[in-house]
Amino acid sequence: MQLSKTWLRWAIVPCLPFLLAQTPAETPPQEIVKPQEVRPLPGQLDSVPVFNSNSPELVLSEGILLSTFPPAGKRSQQAHLNFPFRGRFDIFAHHVARAEPPDNLRTLYLGIVLHNPGSQTVNVDILQAASYLSQPDAPFIQLPPVVENPDGQVYAGPGSRVMSDILRGRRQADFPASISIPPGEYRLVLNAPIPVRELTPPLNGRSTLMRLRSSDTVYAASLSQFARLNPDGSERAPNLAEWQQILNKGDLATPRDRTPTPPDATGSIIYGRVAGVARGSQWRANLGNPHLTIPEPGQAFSYGISTLRGGMQGTGQIQTAPMLVRYPDTAYEAHGNYGIHYNLALPLHNPTNRPQTVTVKLQTPLKEDRLSAGGLRFLDPPAAQVFFRGTVRVRYPNAQGNPQTRFVHLVQRRGQQGEPLATLNLAGGDRALVEVDLLYPPDATPPQMLTVETLSLSASLSAE
Repeated sequence: MQLSKTWLRWAIVPCLPFLLAQTPAETPPQEIVKPQEVRPLPGQLDSVPVFNSNSPELVLSEGILLSTFPPAGKRSQQAHLNFPFRGRFDIFAHHVARAEPPDNLRTLYLGIVLHNPGSQTVNVDILQAASYLSQPDAPFIQLPPVVENPDGQVYAGPGSRVMSDILRGRRQADFPASISIPPGEYRLVLNAPIPVRELTPPLNGRSTLMRLRSSDTVYAASLSQFARLNPDGSERAPNLAEWQQILNKGDLATPRDRTPTPPDATGSIIYGRVAGVARGSQWRANLGNPHLTIPEPGQAFSYGISTLRGGMQGTGQIQTAPMLVRYPDTAYEAHGNYGIHYNLALPLHNPTNRPQTVTVKLQTPLKEDRLSAGGLRFLDPPAAQVFFRGTVRVRYPNAQGNPQTRFVHLVQRRGQQGEPLATLNLAGGDRALVEVDLLYPPDATPPQMLTVETLSLSASLSAE
């Protein structure tokens, strides 16, 4: 089993000196520089608020992970951010459980509670929703860099699987189409275990994303609680009243994650984990107005995807969703844009009188703020660290000019140049619309680049 970077750290750090002593020296990869134009991504995030619960990522105690409830009447008032939702909003949660100490194998539960503070019943529509465990739902298996994924059965990790489901507009069977919340009452939208028993190491995680729409004001909270015991010693899920007890009487869950570096600080950056409400659920953009002229043969240009402070890749653009409310010891921005839907249209145009072969690909160059070598830097072979694992949807015309849709699961390592998502043969003067959609997956490491390349004549012939 291949674990994510974070989970692997928790599992093997104590053994690191031994592993290093046993690992033979490897030839360092060759750095490859691709001199090319790098462009900021047109468009912007929408204004849909996102409940973003990702800190602490490793949850070892019962408590409040994120609450947007008003603080009045709560024992730990600093744990409640007083942010109401109304209309469209998303809920994202990504947390890990570990047996602590290792022989304490009780199950941790993640509860997400909604509350109606008003005098009329509120209906909450669950438009799309998915929640998966790492074990057994979506283990971090080794996959090739590119795998066709027409039915959503290819995934590596719970974040990969959740984002694939939501990209397809699915609502997992465990979620109802809607929930009615009477005046003053509470309802659970998630009451889900993160079991560690019978796992080696005793470590597991759960990723969740919901797209919701409420008819009126609601407050939301994500909470952690260990399984309750039945008289016979077996475990049971906490009930709503027990979750309300955590909400009203509990404190912020500990231990806390690393405190982030302030945005105006210089030097190395600690981004921190996110716990708060971010602004923006989707980035929709048309990359041509009215068309996108393809590069010259043998040339390429790229647009940043999920660029962030310290990793703008020469674009001068920070795409990170801003935080509307947050805890003081958590991330200043929703770096990584986990769960955000990138919906990008590329209206390609070949302005020449000669046929041209054009490719569109996703890439993971070395992270930089400014391009130190005049272009994007890659490694051959790519580094061992996986920086992106998730499904991308590409829609474009086939050789006969008929529309086709391709779902592709990508695994990209640090410095990986990537393989074409779409290859088009454009006659002189031709136009073709390529649409690229992805939900940025948890456990990915930004930024990536969306690259359009026109092949040279020799490369075009070999591609055919």
